[in-house]
Amino acid sequence: MRAARPVLDSLEGLALGDAFGDRWFSVPLDEAPAALAARLVRPAPWHSTDDTAMALVLVRHLLDASEVRPDALAREFAAEYAREYGRKYGPSMHRVLRGIGAGGDWRAITAAQFEGQGSHGNGAAMRVAPLGAWFAEDLDAVVRQAELQALTTHFHPEAVAGAVAVALAAALAVRSRGGNPPGRAELLTEIAGRLPDSEVRSGLRIAARMPEHTSVRHAATVLGAGALISAADTVPFALWSAAGHLDSLPETVWNTLEGWGDKDTTCAIAAGVTAARTGLADVPPGWLAAREPLPGWVAEASRTADR
Repeated sequence: MRAARPVLDSLEGLALGDAFGDRWFSVPLDEAPAALAARLVRPAPWHSTDDTAMALVLVRHLLDASEVRPDALAREFAAEYAREYGRKYGPSMHRVLRGIGAGGDWRAITAAQFEGQGSHGNGAAMRVAPLGAWFAEDLDAVVRQAELQALTTHFHPEAVAGAVAVALAAALAVRSRGGNPPGRAELLTEIAGRLPDSEVRSGLRIAARMPEHTSVRHAATVLGAGALISAADTVPFALWSAAGHLDSLPETVWNTLEGWGDKDTTCAIAAGVTAARTGLADVPPGWLAAREPLPGWVAEASRTADR
């Protein structure tokens, strides 16, 4: 039986983190430190980006198919892009999703990006946390399914490794529901141990060795906070942040935000992982009211999960 409630919790958390983080791009740099220190919540509305759009496609796909079927998933990503292409998709994803939407083979299109290397961006990682929650009972399945969903848009091994890392983090968060969370170093070390040799794995190992008193700004400087829009520059920091606050979704989001960088994506990744464990029970109601509503099928799936 699939863990339907953790899957939807992860999706809701991801969407909240995405919208929360994206709203801070409008804060002038000279005002940001004081606003962050005071934890001044940004005014509504908080709009979602491609992080949420693609996560919604992925969860709906799993609800329909119970596993990743790459040919269908690639078409579904392209159809969502065509419906709302203004959701801040990256330049390479515009090319990939337009090509797939025009009938191209996703394998050839994704493999052709960046002179045959494929994209090593963070897009496959930003959407995948709910998948980790879905397959949490079988970590080998988490790895396989995260790889499959990543390859539909991101061919580069670093992008795949980043997606697998986030999915594993969410799966391990689900496994800790109802008990004590794993320690930060323990969680990051276990995830790294299941990854192939990669920059993502190296970043996670560095993150695992950081002292507990490490500041967010130092961690972001060492690990990268998504300014390069790559998996290796995004995933280790986002998972370091989540791993340190697995009992509080608001704390996860605020601390991740302090890293600055690619704020919507780092917050989406970290929140998707933490929410897989905590749900949204401790989220201020005003945050949920400010966030752009999710499609009606999410609420219906939530009602079914709670029966």
